[in-house]
Amino acid sequence: MTVTVTSGTFALDVTEEHPAAHGYDLFRRGWERQVGEAYPAPAFTPGSTGEFRISARAVTAYESVIADVRSRSLVGTNTGGLPPGLADKVLMHVVRRDVWSFDRRGEGRVAVPAGHFMLQRSGPPTSETARHTAATILILPSSGLGPLIGDRLITGSAASAEMRLLLGHVHLVEQTAPALTPAGAQAAHHALIELVKGVLGRRADPAEPLLGPTLAQAAKDLADRRLTDPGLSPAALARELNVSVRTLHRAFACTEETVAGYIRGRRLERARLDLLAPTGRRSVSEIAAHWQFADSSHFIRAFKSRYGRTPAEFARHPTSGSRR
Repeated sequence: MTVTVTSGTFALDVTEEHPAAHGYDLFRRGWERQVGEAYPAPAFTPGSTGEFRISARAVTAYESVIADVRSRSLVGTNTGGLPPGLADKVLMHVVRRDVWSFDRRGEGRVAVPAGHFMLQRSGPPTSETARHTAATILILPSSGLGPLIGDRLITGSAASAEMRLLLGHVHLVEQTAPALTPAGAQAAHHALIELVKGVLGRRADPAEPLLGPTLAQAAKDLADRRLTDPGLSPAALARELNVSVRTLHRAFACTEETVAGYIRGRRLERARLDLLAPTGRRSVSEIAAHWQFADSSHFIRAFKSRYGRTPAEFARHPTSGSRR
């Protein structure tokens, strides 16, 4: 096992072959040593068959934990137990690859595939199986959330507007956690709680000033996945995030760029990387069309304005000085 930690972040790797119980014990001791009692590792009893082989990177923000977990093999039961004196926790699994399965008495087996989430409160034992699975896991205090969840396993799509806002904020916290002041970490934590409430109630208030950066990040994440889409626009992003175009523009104002400017900049950057391709490089006109520029002339002007050279000049001498 390897363990690394920096301010507000830590990483654990238990992917070597061990008996399941030994693998989890290594993980638990590494977690507790690096994170401390304030954020206890989920109580887990490995199964009698299978292995416990996972890696995790995580950040802490006040009373919240955000973990990026990649499981090679995980079979066992989350017993829900916590040390005396600690409040209940809420766990949210947002699955990014393959399937994470949960089985709780009275609920039956729930298989959560990539692109979906599962939300539960610590308490009733839950059997879990995850092989070759990647997920983002949130561990939050149950205060304010517990009554909304009860003993249910709540599942849903990660593509809803409310989940996109939540994941945008998760992305921001992961990027900024090491530099956050105590007050900033507390604010980030409270925003996580409110956004999870929004997922549960299928409504959120993105006009709330605290959520402006979160809305902007959610729009950026969505735009990055749709850069080749000819229909990508501020209006299209606003529709998918269930906000007005005006609200979206207001959120971007705090980032000192416009929605359209962000889309254009990301497309130019992807086009620049295409021009660096050592083999199979597309022509300038093909690159312009692929990244949805109106025509080659428009692409050339925009590229030269950003990088100081035309695409053809950049392709011939990519290492020469240019503006970025």
